[in-house]
Amino acid sequence: MSSLVAYEDSESEEDSVDHTLSRGSAFVQADSCGQAKQNQEVRELNVSEVTPSPAGLPKDTDKTVLEYHDHVSDRSSSLQINSWLPGSLGKIVPAQTPPPLQQSFNDLPNSSKRLHSIPSGVRPYIPKRQRLTPPVVNTDSKYQPQQVPGNQSGDGQILSDVSAKVKQYLSQKPSAAGIPRRLLLSLGGHQGPVNTVQWCPVPHASHLLLSASMDKTFKVWDGVESGRCLRVYTCHSGAVRDACWTPCGRHLLTGSFDNTAVITDVETGQPIVKLDNQFKAMCVALHPSNPEVFLCGGYSSAVKAWDSRSCKVVKVYKAGIQQTLDILFLKGGSDFITSSDCVSRDSADRTLIAWDYQTTAKVSNQIYHERYTCPSLALHPLEDIFAAQTNGNYMALFSSQQPYRMNKRRQYEGHKVEGYAVQCEFSHDGTILASGSSTGSAHFFDYHNVHTLHTLHAHRQPCLCVSQHPVLPATAATCDWAGEIKVWH
Repeated sequence: MSSLVAYEDSESEEDSVDHTLSRGSAFVQADSCGQAKQNQEVRELNVSEVTPSPAGLPKDTDKTVLEYHDHVSDRSSSLQINSWLPGSLGKIVPAQTPPPLQQSFNDLPNSSKRLHSIPSGVRPYIPKRQRLTPPVVNTDSKYQPQQVPGNQSGDGQILSDVSAKVKQYLSQKPSAAGIPRRLLLSLGGHQGPVNTVQWCPVPHASHLLLSASMDKTFKVWDGVESGRCLRVYTCHSGAVRDACWTPCGRHLLTGSFDNTAVITDVETGQPIVKLDNQFKAMCVALHPSNPEVFLCGGYSSAVKAWDSRSCKVVKVYKAGIQQTLDILFLKGGSDFITSSDCVSRDSADRTLIAWDYQTTAKVSNQIYHERYTCPSLALHPLEDIFAAQTNGNYMALFSSQQPYRMNKRRQYEGHKVEGYAVQCEFSHDGTILASGSSTGSAHFFDYHNVHTLHTLHAHRQPCLCVSQHPVLPATAATCDWAGEIKVWH
């Protein structure tokens, strides 16, 4: 049996007996994890009859050994007792044993504690298996939310707080949307392009602003008063391409280039559902009447419908395309529109496709007949109209009823797209249509008269999204390709 302790210095013949007795009061054996276990109480060792002789040997060695074994606690199979063997030169060879447990030492009377003092120069033995085994790492640590200044306690008070500025408008009738003209807040912290920003849809929590970035994170900000980053979510290992709030405001749905779609709890930052799409996710969309179901599209010829309760694909919509750029549910959720990068020679066949949600059948693929792709879609809140942002540097209007005809008389121009995923959005009352621009400006159009209301020079880099506040009038958030977020009022 190999020794359980290592000795740096050798002992004299006179000290060997005393040290042997001090170490012989308790025996422990290391288990497979290298941790000592104590099975029974250690009984006090009676050494009254052990009297060292001048030569260093106790009188009546055989009798002493028997008494020694009688006074050592029986540790059954977990302990191994080494006997004393008289050496050829007349000295006792002690068995090397580990120091006693701290609990046994404290339980012994004071008269016996002197026998348990650990000699100097003794190092505890560490089993080789424990030395070679790497420390256990929590594989889910990457899902832990990163604490940021202002909410380091993580006390889960994000949704319970109500902004004073928002609260005064909750009891009033919704006012007409206005045009933001002055800078209110400048939010910095993302290390990559911010693809989208979105206000929380719940009125009392509408001061919360969601942002998704190519730096693999998405964040929730106080976008009305302090401008603090309330929480950073690191659930993805790839760029976060799209993000949105659930209708209840307690969860976030995100799609990433790491091939996953994740539903995250806003308060705790923990992922509730994580699904593998097997393709890079470019866009996600919640079903309007059944929020447990959402669509996910991206670098694939198919769009998948997931049920977050069962974590299974419930429907697949296949089309001869390379990737899906955006998904828009129409009113009621019976139909939805997808935009793709597929453009034919004569017409934009399959650029915009209308689908029947239940049957997964194509309703129409001859909606848009221009040879431009449409990186973004937006639904009018009141009328049966949806808008499509096009790479032709204009926004087109379409009927949300079959046969989804395009309104050729109304086109909103003046901004630049130039291959960026520039988004467009209607105000909560439907009177203003806003859009970003590759020039860094934010454009606000009169929905009915088509003319430009105001051009806001917001960023130096391409402005990718303009999100108008659902409660506060004349308030909007913008984001750009450099990772900057600004709030205007």
